[in-house]
Amino acid sequence: MNCKVEKTKNANEVKLEITVDSEKFEDAIKKVYFKSAKYFNIPGFRKGKAPMQIVEKYYGKEIFYEDAFNEVAGEALEEAVKENKLEIVSRPQDLEITQIEKGKDLIFTAVMQTKPEAKLGKYKGIEIKKIEYNVTDHDIEHELEHMQEHNSRLISIDDRPVEKGDIATIDFEGFVDGKAFEGGKAEKHELEIGSNTFIPGFEDQVIGMKINEEKDIKVKFPDEYFSKELAGKDATFKVKLHEIKKKELPKLDDEFAKDVSEFDTLKELKANIKENKQKQNEEKAKYETEEAVIKAVCEDMKVEIPSGMIEQETENMLKDIEQKLSYQGLKLDQYLQMMGKKKEEVQKEYEPQAIEAIKSRLALEAVIKAEKIEVEEKEIDEKLKEMAKNYGKENDEEFLKNENVRRYIKEGIQSEKAIDFLVKNAKIK
Repeated sequence: MNCKVEKTKNANEVKLEITVDSEKFEDAIKKVYFKSAKYFNIPGFRKGKAPMQIVEKYYGKEIFYEDAFNEVAGEALEEAVKENKLEIVSRPQDLEITQIEKGKDLIFTAVMQTKPEAKLGKYKGIEIKKIEYNVTDHDIEHELEHMQEHNSRLISIDDRPVEKGDIATIDFEGFVDGKAFEGGKAEKHELEIGSNTFIPGFEDQVIGMKINEEKDIKVKFPDEYFSKELAGKDATFKVKLHEIKKKELPKLDDEFAKDVSEFDTLKELKANIKENKQKQNEEKAKYETEEAVIKAVCEDMKVEIPSGMIEQETENMLKDIEQKLSYQGLKLDQYLQMMGKKKEEVQKEYEPQAIEAIKSRLALEAVIKAEKIEVEEKEIDEKLKEMAKNYGKENDEEFLKNENVRRYIKEGIQSEKAIDFLVKNAKIK
């Protein structure tokens, strides 16, 4: 295999001319023949038993060219990229075969985008505002309210109609233009009045209903409702109320503290909440300070980001969304349908976020290079042991010696050191 690399007129783009020797191409043709021989039906031969020369004569010698090209092209491209130490950030584009013939070298060209070099501007002594968050009495009270909610109990109400804050157990069925619609029916559904989980106006009309009362509730679906068939339509729900329940919150006192925590008094519990909140606030301030410093470095940095790099980043973002949706039992296609959007539209919406993420990575890499930030092997070993423990791979030799894992850890530690360097050298006022 031979490769010529030529820069194109576009920044961060190269054209590769790759030559695969004739013997390797010939081997690929034979491999393709043996894979596909069973499909050829030629007079005078049992199906799949015709020799390669006969198949070529019957169908034309070019019959195996396309598949043979696909057999060797990917490997040849990968080898060319590795040999020429290219950092490729896009799929091959403008693929063109300039010579393909049995007995001759295979020659083809491909255009690929390369990783850009970021030129740092000012990255030391960056001025940013000090970020800090204090724990207020309201924060503590809010946390206590959550704890009360979590430890509340439901009591049945039978001497009054539904009020805001109640949990109403209802049957309902929805109709549009007199016809029931899919997904608009349920029995013994528990609805917290005031939670705004139903269509606007629905919960307000449940207020005042009495047990066993039946009522027609008229609402209008929002114009931006996920179901296009129902968006903006007037609807009538036939509703029957079965039961009314109300949350009873425990009293905030020392007994409450003993029941919900390891502390004996409410005062101790409040002090613990304040301490935990302060730690959270410190972590939040630290993260936002780091983000502010990196953003400032990016704003004063010059770099041209190739389209392929942005495309890959948005695709990775969609994969993350797809994984998160899978935990909820949803597929990406279903989610997109609910949103009324196409995959390409969502990718386009994520482009600004993708560009920001790419710039941040390139900025940190440039700082690592400029400041010659290194990582010692013992640092990698310590992080690797921690990771192995978290994943239950303490005794997995293959994992512990995996070079890709070690490189991933090294890059992570370098990035952390680069961020620490930027923050320490920033002027925080």
